[in-house]
Amino acid sequence: MADEQKEVKRLVQAIKAFDDITDDAACAAAVTKALNDWPDYHSQLRELRQQRVQSLRAQGKTWAEIGGLLGGITAARAQQIGAGLRGTKRPPKQSDRPAE
Repeated sequence: MADEQKEVKRLVQAIKAFDDITDDAACAAAVTKALNDWPDYHSQLRELRQQRVQSLRAQGKTWAEIGGLLGGITAARAQQIGAGLRGTKRPPKQSDRPAE
């Protein structure tokens, strides 16, 4: 568990490091590059989590136990993650809804 927390801490530190870039243009460009690449990284993280959840399930863990290991999510959500299902989308913002 400590290694996992270390990796999360390193990711957060890497994100915060953008703020340390003193040149505004360089910072904005670096953030833009990171945001443009994020969908690929996000997909990789989802796939890795799904694989590990499936592995935990194969080891005999219950969905409730897996949910607890993932930070206290529900057993149903843990099962969805194991199946590769995404969570429900947020409703669109009021300004994004079509005029009636």
